[in-house]
Amino acid sequence: MEYRTLGRTGMKVSAYCFGAMMLGGWGTSDHDEAVRIIHAALDGGINFIDTADVYSAGESETIVGKALKERRDDVVLATKVHGQMGRDPNQRGNSRRWIMQECENSLRRLNTDWIDLYQIHRPDPSADIDETLAALSDLVHQGKVRYIGSSTFPAEEIVEAQWVAERRGRERFVCEQPPYSIFTRGIEASVLPTCQKYGMGVIPWSPLGGGWLTGRYRRGVDLPTGGRAARLPERFDPSIPENSRKLDLIEELLKVAADAGCSLTHLALAFVVAHPAVSSAIIGPRTMEQLEDALAGVSVRLDDGVLDRIDELVPPGTNVNASDTGYVPPSLQQAWRRRRPMETRPAG
Repeated sequence: MEYRTLGRTGMKVSAYCFGAMMLGGWGTSDHDEAVRIIHAALDGGINFIDTADVYSAGESETIVGKALKERRDDVVLATKVHGQMGRDPNQRGNSRRWIMQECENSLRRLNTDWIDLYQIHRPDPSADIDETLAALSDLVHQGKVRYIGSSTFPAEEIVEAQWVAERRGRERFVCEQPPYSIFTRGIEASVLPTCQKYGMGVIPWSPLGGGWLTGRYRRGVDLPTGGRAARLPERFDPSIPENSRKLDLIEELLKVAADAGCSLTHLALAFVVAHPAVSSAIIGPRTMEQLEDALAGVSVRLDDGVLDRIDELVPPGTNVNASDTGYVPPSLQQAWRRRRPMETRPAG
């Protein structure tokens, strides 16, 4: 296993990070089996685990806490806050009130005294970034959190957070967790260069494109109808032109992988960790077999010829399906943000 420095923190993390999203009700509900998978990942050289409060409503954090009972000191542990955790409208978001409360909840579920990397899961336009950074800074000063980071933030919001931290004397985000894969390359245009400019680590999620880049989805093969395919039809419905394009690309990428002497899964993971901005790619195995397959490709390296062929298929800085970006700004989600009230529009 290769170990890399997370941004400028000096902290070493494995090139693959174990993502625990699929442990719990969203995937592997057997806690004992989930713990065995985590232990196998650690035995395989992974020293970095990422989860979030919202994964299976806290169950993922609970499982991770069980797995690390005797191994906590050997692991860089990351979790996230932002998502809705209850009916109360204040049980979500990036306010001081919620961050301080939910950090305590995560510490309890994780059965630990500290979180190595506490990340804001998504931007929150209703919360001043200084409010958010101030709360996170207090958690760092209290010793409950070691470092702070962001997840799926646009480049402009990453820059704003860095400026606010400098000007207000707050702790700064040391890393960003964006979506990144052969099919989702939009972050190459501005997010990755911005992270490099500010010395931030990058720990991409969904390097396998939600399963697309395992070869599981192919023309002429019955496509899955449950799980993520049912929850996120815009990302998996083959009748959508962008998803149909993915099916065409899979056939071409299988040829690239064969010529490179590796599987499509290993090609996809090696592509992500090849970018100089990337510290660690998050793998999210649901089964022991998926973990073992991912670990088997940890030594795969892609030469310039292979990377050039991938660039020809999916141009740098582009997304095959815009629905894969993980975050849509409110300015695009809500029409009223783009339209003046009728009474204020000039006549004629």
